[in-house]
Amino acid sequence: MSAVMEPPKQNAAADYINQIFNLVKAKNPAEPEFHQAVMEVLESLRLVLERHPEYQENKILERITEPERVLMFRVPWFDDKGKVQVNRGFRIEMNSAIGPYKGGLRFHPSVNLGILKFLAFEQVFKNSLTTLPMGGGKGGSDFDPKGKSDNEVMRFCQSFMTELCRHIGPDTDVPAGDIGVGGREIGFLFGQYKRLRNEFSGVLTGKGLAWGGSLIRPEATGYGCVYFAKEMLKTRKDTLEGKVCLVSGSGNVSQYTVEKLLDLRAKPVTMSDSDGAIYDADGIDRDKLAFVMDLKNNRRGRIKEYTDKYKKAVYQATDKKLDHNWLWNIKADCAFPSATQNEINAKDAANLLKNGVKVVSEGANMPSTLEATKMFLDAKILYGPAKAANAGGVATSGLEMSQNSMRLSWTREEVDERLHKIMISIHQNCYETAEKYGTPGNYVNGANIAGFLKIANSMLDQGLV
Repeated sequence: MSAVMEPPKQNAAADYINQIFNLVKAKNPAEPEFHQAVMEVLESLRLVLERHPEYQENKILERITEPERVLMFRVPWFDDKGKVQVNRGFRIEMNSAIGPYKGGLRFHPSVNLGILKFLAFEQVFKNSLTTLPMGGGKGGSDFDPKGKSDNEVMRFCQSFMTELCRHIGPDTDVPAGDIGVGGREIGFLFGQYKRLRNEFSGVLTGKGLAWGGSLIRPEATGYGCVYFAKEMLKTRKDTLEGKVCLVSGSGNVSQYTVEKLLDLRAKPVTMSDSDGAIYDADGIDRDKLAFVMDLKNNRRGRIKEYTDKYKKAVYQATDKKLDHNWLWNIKADCAFPSATQNEINAKDAANLLKNGVKVVSEGANMPSTLEATKMFLDAKILYGPAKAANAGGVATSGLEMSQNSMRLSWTREEVDERLHKIMISIHQNCYETAEKYGTPGNYVNGANIAGFLKIANSMLDQGLV
């Protein structure tokens, strides 16, 4: 009598997650940011895998943590002295289950494969949450536009796009801006793409208004981050009015976070750049914000100059020897980290909680370490993780793609209204998903699970992709 073959038993969800994480670490050594991003998502998915064994059977996690395509190339260019410079360019095309790859380009000396993989991985889930049909990708270069002339930036962008153009397109991969890539860089990149491909298409977002850009796009990430905070506060029958708010950074996201906080009658008191931070106890009002915008967007100066103009404000230079950031140790109600990844560590989180912060809404990508995130969740404060809270930028990029496809342009009010509705929808999705999976109020689980389910189910529908 032949023995009946029994199907192999499923690993317990926890064992499977550990197995996947160890596999990711082994295949992607020396990429700590990517490991961190994957671990944060896997922790949330434990709840899903217990209810849906089909994801393990079909190796969805093995597939979703592996980029569909990784492009790496050299970028040679001439500086103003006629000398040859060489940088490295990247594009990570992570997942296209629900639409063309979509995600920014970052020009910064810190750019490497691990950082871009983390950003691309985060982007997949963020784009899924927006309700728009966009996959996830990210790219950039270790080129530093700071201190370069316009002509040097143009020559670099043209060389970078000469290689990248063969891998992107309006229905394939649609890059946008990120740190170091603003309107100037997008213009140079788009001009070179158009010249090489002999087509005018919506291949990049963040374009100038005269040639296919969308109103509200520069403001979108900051506005959306504040809208998300507003929705979180609403669940506790509270508002932003009168709240003292800490904002880090002084680029696009920070500037428009401050602007929207002022619209909602909150009181932003800090901004920063890589050199240091300013604290203005009187609040950063519209005139002061206009000064910062001119300083950063036109004069490309340093935030320290704020205290030259506004004598009551205090400036503190960045001290890399310190185990915490001075900006996060100021008494406040809300925090909007809007500068860069891992800017809030465990000590910073402890300082924020000690000083009464009840809301953290992330404008930057993964600005809190895993330890800091755990402290916010354990303290049961309102904590909006980046993939949900800062999805307004890419959502409005998606709206720009729609306008380009239809060859039309919506008004400022139309775009802002659509953005606001998308942020309300993202918040509701995260809030309800967290409740459904037994962790009410945990927006990290809500965002990770809601984003994952849409992608995973799309991948199952499409066969072995």
